[in-house]
Amino acid sequence: MGYTTTQCQTFIARIAPMIQTEAIKRGYHSCAAVIAQAIIESAAGTSGLAKYHNYFGMKCGSSWKGESVNFKTKEEYKVGTLATIRDNFRVYESMEAGVKGYYDFISSARYSNLKQATDYKTYATFLKNDGYATSSAYVNTLCACVTKYNLTQFDKGYMPTLRRGDRSEAVRNLQSFLTYRGYTLVIDGIFGIRTFEAVQAFQSERNITVDGIVGPVTWSKLLEE
Repeated sequence: MGYTTTQCQTFIARIAPMIQTEAIKRGYHSCAAVIAQAIIESAAGTSGLAKYHNYFGMKCGSSWKGESVNFKTKEEYKVGTLATIRDNFRVYESMEAGVKGYYDFISSARYSNLKQATDYKTYATFLKNDGYATSSAYVNTLCACVTKYNLTQFDKGYMPTLRRGDRSEAVRNLQSFLTYRGYTLVIDGIFGIRTFEAVQAFQSERNITVDGIVGPVTWSKLLEE
């Protein structure tokens, strides 16, 4: 894989809120499969292509008008046989731009069925069938990644009410969103005083009830563009 569990968790904490925000805004249901894509395609943000904020292995194609970079890549045109080729890949200016670029990329008619996928397995299967990747193991690889890192916690609808003192993966999710919004927090899954204060500050900025409790209204504001 070329990356550590710690590197992967740090990468997830950065990119997951961006993916979830963009997915919900554009009408997609499975964030877990997309986060897994980013992990696999970019080696959790450590690959050479990730330096150009292309976390999904997106090639230029004839429609791309932006900057590009040429890299070697492996394709499985024949099951069980890998061929090494060179191709031009899209370049983005930031992680957020790269995530938005992914959703722009799959907005074509070719990938229109992805909006119908309500779970990560269906999304991964549609993605493979639509021709996103040539690897015969692509679906299994994505699904295994989702399971290993509990990525379903980021799927739309996973929004439990959280309070000070809670300890859970959901709190990690909350801390990731707050960090994305500019608050400096340790993403440890513990709803302590610093997380409580960050929630209150966020609520105050968004003119909603300042109680430090993360319910439906606070979640909806966190997920806004």
